[in-house]
Amino acid sequence: MSGTSTAAAPFGRRGPGTGAGANRWLVLVVLCVSLLLVAVDATVLHVAVPAVTEDLRPGAIELLWIVDIYPLVCASLLILFGTLGDRVGRRRVLLLGYALFGVASAVAALADNAQVLIAARALLGVGGAMIMPATLSILRQVFPDRRERAVAIGIWSAVAAVGAAVGPLLGGFLLEHFWWGSVFLINIPLMLVSLPIGRWLLPESTGDRNGPWDVVGALMAAAGLFGVVLGVKRLGGGESPLGATTLVSLVVGIALLVGFVRRQRRRTHPLVDLSMFARPAFSTSVGCIVLAMLALVGLELIAAQYLQLVLGLSPLETGLRLLPLTIAAMAAGLAGSQLLHRFGPRVMVCSGFALTALAVVLLTGMGDHANDALLLTGFVLLGLGLETTLFGSYESMLSEAPPSQAGGAAAIGETSYQLGAGIGIALLGSVMNAAYAPGLSSVRGVPAADSAAASHSLGEAYDVAERLGGGSGAALRAAARDSFVHGLHVTLLVSAGLLVLGAVAALRLPRVMECGVPAVRLEQGVPAPRDAAGVGVTSSVDA
Repeated sequence: MSGTSTAAAPFGRRGPGTGAGANRWLVLVVLCVSLLLVAVDATVLHVAVPAVTEDLRPGAIELLWIVDIYPLVCASLLILFGTLGDRVGRRRVLLLGYALFGVASAVAALADNAQVLIAARALLGVGGAMIMPATLSILRQVFPDRRERAVAIGIWSAVAAVGAAVGPLLGGFLLEHFWWGSVFLINIPLMLVSLPIGRWLLPESTGDRNGPWDVVGALMAAAGLFGVVLGVKRLGGGESPLGATTLVSLVVGIALLVGFVRRQRRRTHPLVDLSMFARPAFSTSVGCIVLAMLALVGLELIAAQYLQLVLGLSPLETGLRLLPLTIAAMAAGLAGSQLLHRFGPRVMVCSGFALTALAVVLLTGMGDHANDALLLTGFVLLGLGLETTLFGSYESMLSEAPPSQAGGAAAIGETSYQLGAGIGIALLGSVMNAAYAPGLSSVRGVPAADSAAASHSLGEAYDVAERLGGGSGAALRAAARDSFVHGLHVTLLVSAGLLVLGAVAALRLPRVMECGVPAVRLEQGVPAPRDAAGVGVTSSVDA
C-alpha cells in the first residue's frame, strides 16, 4: 500500500502500542464519544427552537438558517476535511475539530442575537465535518482485521442511533432546568476531556502523500455540495423546483460537482480516487446508504407528524413511541458483525432492505385511530432492517476502500448519508403533498382560498378549521385527517418500492465476507486463518 500509518506504532509517548489488543478498543471509545457529540448536536436544537425564537426574536429566514446551517455546512465540507486528513494526518484534523467544536459551542451558548448564533452553528458544522470522516478513517486504520473492524463499526453505528434519540430528550431535560444555551454548553466539558485523551491515545495516520493536495478541487467539491444540499433542502421545505434560489443552487452545485469529477480524472494525484467507484462493492454500498437514508428520514418525519397531528400525542409521547425504532437499531448494530460474518454482505444488506420494506408495508395499516401493537411491530422491524442495511453498507464500503484513501472513503459515505437524508425529505415530502392536497379541493362549506391554504400541510389545515369553526371547520378537519392518512399510505408504498430497488441493487455486493490478514499480524508471526479445506483466507483489499 502507498498509504502510511502509525496505527501499529505506539499510540503516544507514554501509550502502549496497538499490538496490546485492548488499546484499540479504548480508541473506539474515544471515537464513539466524538460521534455521539456530533449526532446529539444535529438534533438537540430542535426542541430548543421555541425558546430561541422567544429570546432572540429571529426572522423567518434567520430561524431557518439557525436550524439548517449546521447540517448544510457539515455535509458540504466532509470531502474537503476527509481528504485533508489523508494528507496532513487524521488525528490532527480530528483534534482540531474537537477544539473548534468546543469554541463554537461556547459562542452559540452565549449568543445574544440570531446572526451570532447562525455563525456559531456554521462553525459547529465545520467542526463536525472535521470529526465525522476522521472517526471512520481512524477506525479503518486501528482495526485492520475485518472481523474486529465489523464489531467496531457495529458499536459505532449503535452509538449513532443513541445520539439521534438522545438529542431531543437531553435538550428537553436541559430546557426544563436551564436556558436554551445549555444545549450547547454540554459539549464543552466533553471536548476538554476528549482533546488531551485523544492526543495521547489516538494514533496518527495518513494516506498517499504523493503530489500536492488539490486545493481547487477541494473547494469545488465543497461549493458544489453546498449548492446541491441547499437546493435539496429547499425542495424538502416545499419550495418550487423552478424557484430562483432553488434552481440556481442545484444547477451551480451540480455543475461544480461535474467539474470536480472531470478534474479528478485528469489529475495524476487526485483528491479522491474515483476508481473506487469502479469496484462494484464500493459503488453499490454508497448507493445503498443513499437509499436507506432516503427511506429513514422521510418516514421518520411523516411518522412524527402522524403521531402528533392524527393521533394527538404530545412530543414526549411521540418520542417514546419512536423509541423502539432506536432500541432495535442499537441491537442490530451490536449484532451486525456476527450477522455479517455468518451471512455475508450480499445477504445481509438485501435482507435489511427486505425487512425494512416489510415494515413499511405493515405500517400502511395505520389509520385514524392508534394501533399500538401495529406501531410497535412496524417500528421495531424498521429499526432492525434499516440498521442492518446501513451497517452492511458502511462496512463493505470501508473494507473495499484502500487504507490510503480511508478519509476520502469515509467522507464519501458520510456525504451519501447526508444527501440521502435531504433527498428523502424532498422526495417523500413531495409524494406526501401530491397525495394529500387533492382530498381538500372540494370540502363542503369551505371557501376555495381556505381549502388552498389547508392543502399545504395538516397543521395548517387544523389552523384553518379552527378559524372557520362550526360544521365547516369540523368537515375540513376530518377531510384533512383522512387525506393525510391516505397520503401516508401512498408515501409508504413508494418507500417500499425504493427499498425493494435497494434490495435488488445489493445483489452486486460480495456473497461472503472476505477477511484478509493484516500485515502487522503476519510480521508478529500470527498464522493466517484457514477455511474448512485448510486454505488461507485472503482478500484483495486487506492483503
